[in-house]
Amino acid sequence: MSNPAAVTDPRVEATPQPQAGAMTHRQILEALSGLLLGMFVAILSSTVVSNALPTILAELHGGQSAYTWVITATLLATTATTPIWGKLADLTSKKLLVQIALVIFVVGSALAGLSQSTGMLIACRVVQGIGVGGLTALAQVIMAAMISPRERGRYSGYLGAVFAVATIGGPLIGGVIVDTSWLGWRWCFYVGVPFAVIALVVLQKTLKLPVERRKVSIDYAGATLIVATVSLLLIWVSLAGDQYPWWGWETAAMLGGTVVLALLAVLVETRAPEPIIPMSLFRHRTVTLATVASLMVGMAMFGATTFLSQYFQLAKGYSPTESGLMTIPMIAGLFLSSTIAGRLITRYGRWKIYLILGGALLTAGMLLMGGARADTEYWQLALFMLLIGLGIGMSMQNLVLAVQNTIPAHELGAGSSVVAFFRTMGGAIGVSALGAVLGTRVQDYVVDGLVEARIDPAALPAGAGSQIPDLDALPGPLRQVIEDAYGHAIGDIFLFAAPAAFLSFLVVLFIREVVLRGSVEDGADAPAATPASGRHAARAAADAPTPAGGGVNGAHRPGLPLRPLTAEPGEGADDEAPEPRLVTVGAPAASDAAGATSGDTGTVPVPVASAMATGPRGGDGLPGSGVHGTVHTTDGTPVPGAALTLIDAGGRQLARGSSGANGDYSITAPAPGSYVLITAADGHQPQATTIVVADQPLEHQVRLVSAAELAGRVRQAGDGTPIAGAVAVLTDPQGEVLGSQATDADGAFTFRGIPAGGFTLAVSDGVHRPTALLVEVAPVGRTRVDVELAPGATLSGTVLGGAAGRRLEDARVTLLDGAGNVVAATNTGPDGDYAFSDLAPGQYTVVATGYPPAAAQLAVDGEGGRHELDVRLAHPEEDGA
Repeated sequence: MSNPAAVTDPRVEATPQPQAGAMTHRQILEALSGLLLGMFVAILSSTVVSNALPTILAELHGGQSAYTWVITATLLATTATTPIWGKLADLTSKKLLVQIALVIFVVGSALAGLSQSTGMLIACRVVQGIGVGGLTALAQVIMAAMISPRERGRYSGYLGAVFAVATIGGPLIGGVIVDTSWLGWRWCFYVGVPFAVIALVVLQKTLKLPVERRKVSIDYAGATLIVATVSLLLIWVSLAGDQYPWWGWETAAMLGGTVVLALLAVLVETRAPEPIIPMSLFRHRTVTLATVASLMVGMAMFGATTFLSQYFQLAKGYSPTESGLMTIPMIAGLFLSSTIAGRLITRYGRWKIYLILGGALLTAGMLLMGGARADTEYWQLALFMLLIGLGIGMSMQNLVLAVQNTIPAHELGAGSSVVAFFRTMGGAIGVSALGAVLGTRVQDYVVDGLVEARIDPAALPAGAGSQIPDLDALPGPLRQVIEDAYGHAIGDIFLFAAPAAFLSFLVVLFIREVVLRGSVEDGADAPAATPASGRHAARAAADAPTPAGGGVNGAHRPGLPLRPLTAEPGEGADDEAPEPRLVTVGAPAASDAAGATSGDTGTVPVPVASAMATGPRGGDGLPGSGVHGTVHTTDGTPVPGAALTLIDAGGRQLARGSSGANGDYSITAPAPGSYVLITAADGHQPQATTIVVADQPLEHQVRLVSAAELAGRVRQAGDGTPIAGAVAVLTDPQGEVLGSQATDADGAFTFRGIPAGGFTLAVSDGVHRPTALLVEVAPVGRTRVDVELAPGATLSGTVLGGAAGRRLEDARVTLLDGAGNVVAATNTGPDGDYAFSDLAPGQYTVVATGYPPAAAQLAVDGEGGRHELDVRLAHPEEDGA
């Protein structure tokens, strides 16, 4: 048999994405340094302005509407362009795109600092938002391209830390700039420019990603319709209640236009060869639910927290710098929760609990902040803000992580950007809607305050209810009224945002948790084998890329084949773990070829090589060329007593060793060079790793995957008769076939060398009704599951026409169940024959049409078997003759 070729996408000419298994922690941090700096710039652009806006708009004579639009304009541009950036990341150089986004951001920032009116400032903020959209979308995409979902939680924590630092530093920097007379508020926009330039330089030096050269087909129509849909919706939200009534012809026209544009966008996206937002993504339940949750989190997070600076400055009377310091509890909560949750997710692979806890904390914080007033004690506010920060930190990045763990690798860009798209869209809707509500509430509370204080409304300066007030210019009684009005109104804003946070909590309850994959490319577009064809399923699995670090779900290394490990049918298979064996890359071993043709179709891919580890060069080291590290499982548990063997390129043994009680090992190579390190341990899949040692000690961590088993029997429902020859197919949560086999004479099957976690087991034999069930495989040992197949009946017959009984071709035959529901339908063949299979017990009606319709009934019992039923259609002319 010929050597199995790797399955490749004919559109891709370059090598696949680099794998996390091939990069050390330091290398990943170096590659992410410029990216994190770019994210810092993007976040800083909004937070540095938040505390300065009251001062900026007071100088530019802007009101509450302008306050809202300065923020909404950036969110609108970010929202509308995020999916476009994400889709472009799937088609061209991610590095080039993130650098373009930085350039756009620099241009927008420089122009914003030159603004002479609120209109010019808003327009420049749109340019800034386009760049921020690119930085926000591409940061997640590039991380996904380099780091496996399992490890990504750790680095998402770094992203959360950058978010926290920028959010803490932004208001402080903005406040200091505004309070420093020789700087002025314009430097709030200039301050990000040096950081962006530094990020450009760092990215050029450290970020190295292969470029996929594909035939690019940009969906211009889809992009235009998406931007138009989001823009029209946000314009309506921003202006309703201010420029026109909430319920009027303007609202009907804008909402109707939004619906029409949205329908057109969906229609275009379903037909575009390279859609901006692939509709197929929403077939994944996790993607759909995470998208809704992100929308709600965005509404709650941006919609409410945007107005905190107004609360502290206009309700509490603090300076811009002091306002920035007041929000530290919220940012501290975000920093702690995102960092700690990220590390715990990486360690245990579980993420849903943090989404649930995050939604609960965010809802609680919003409700408590809803009771804030101008005289609320700061320690209470600090506690409420801490809860909000904890909730945001656990929700925001982990929703993206859940989606990235679900979708195929070639859609990472689009999938990640869709979540960010709906989060920023929710934020834009929240800021716009709550900003309009805030303006109305402030005016109402100002009027109520004047009446209660018995102050003549004429004493209030013109526009004081709608313009951003200068508190220092107001007399004491009026200032007290304004402060109370803003304190009460902004408290109401949090109450309005709380339902959105609660909805996000409810939605994540229904997300099905899948343990994080250990590979960047798990779930990529590989051809799925047909369950009925066990041999082809095995070959497809064997042709897949090699997992690095062991396991079916290990990190892939391009170009390395998998050695099929026979999944013995029956219970009497040898329970001993297979001996570790090195297979020559590019050609299967003799036993592999034999196994592929022996008729045994039950195979599960097992890694034969992992990624290359390279040691440092130069400097003082141990005598010889030492290799040391720890042997541990995927969750970090040490593996004691693991056998390690060092061989050269010719297969000669050079050194042996074993891991200690805490998993530590140490082996000395005879000289610098390239070697293969083989590691084996009871209850785990063996691993062979290519390492390059120099004249300095090399630290190399070995990660083994537990070699669990899944075994059981297939029986007939009712009498428990074993079913021999049934095909059992095991698939992972992404639908990839891991192996298949036929049951033995006792109906038994056994899959060996599979990782722990949730899988789908499907069983069929062509006679009984097929079935599929979810199974949870324990980390160690054998997991048993028995499957019962119910007998399936078949129905066939012939449709005859007229008195002569001619066989009718292309007659329509419909099968109805006892309740009148359509079970199946077909057309007769050239001989007038029809057939239905896989019928459950019950009453059925067969309806044939062609001439005047005719119907016949039959009963299918629980014994299955074949049933025959001919249907005669009357021909009016022939029968009348």
